Amino acid sequence: MKIPVPVLSRHYAISSKLIASAFLIVFSFALVAQEPARSSADVQREFMHKLSFLAGTWSGPITIIRGPGEPLHFTQSEDVQYKLDGLVMLVEGKSTGPNGRVMFNALATISFDDTSHTYRFRAYNDGHYLDTELSVVTEGFSWQFDSGPAHVVNTMRLTKNGEWNEVTEVTVGNNPPQHSVEMLLQHRP
Repeated sequence: MKIPVPVLSRHYAISSKLIASAFLIVFSFALVAQEPARSSADVQREFMHKLSFLAGTWSGPITIIRGPGEPLHFTQSEDVQYKLDGLVMLVEGKSTGPNGRVMFNALATISFDDTSHTYRFRAYNDGHYLDTELSVVTEGFSWQFDSGPAHVVNTMRLTKNGEWNEVTEVTVGNNPPQHSVEMLLQHRP
């Protein structure tokens, strides 16, 4: 006695392969749709995290050279904090003389513009305002601007001892760059 065994037609086998493929494609799209989209703020926070080595309180000596004559020696402090849930870094710098009198005071913000893929440095001092690009390197940064005939470049790097070493060089015309500010700050607890 023969028992009839259903035979799958070739048409049915091809259809099942198509259905399986379609299921895999739809399942893949569903997985991708469940992944959270990265927001602009998330991208900005990621780039701002590269500056985390700056956060905290710093202080140490600063030397300022303003033309001929003796250089000025002060104590510099930098208070660096993340604001707006890591989207902006607030930097407050202050130079004090031996008598404790404030000789220089500035406030700056650092942010990352994900549209132009640049860091922005905005600084305020004594009624003046500066907005320029900040170049970020491993454990350091630099920013520059023109002031009349002078080109000013500030460069900061952490030393091998973890100190904040920042130098300001001023170039006027075709003259060689001259150091105008140098500071070496230690991170304070």
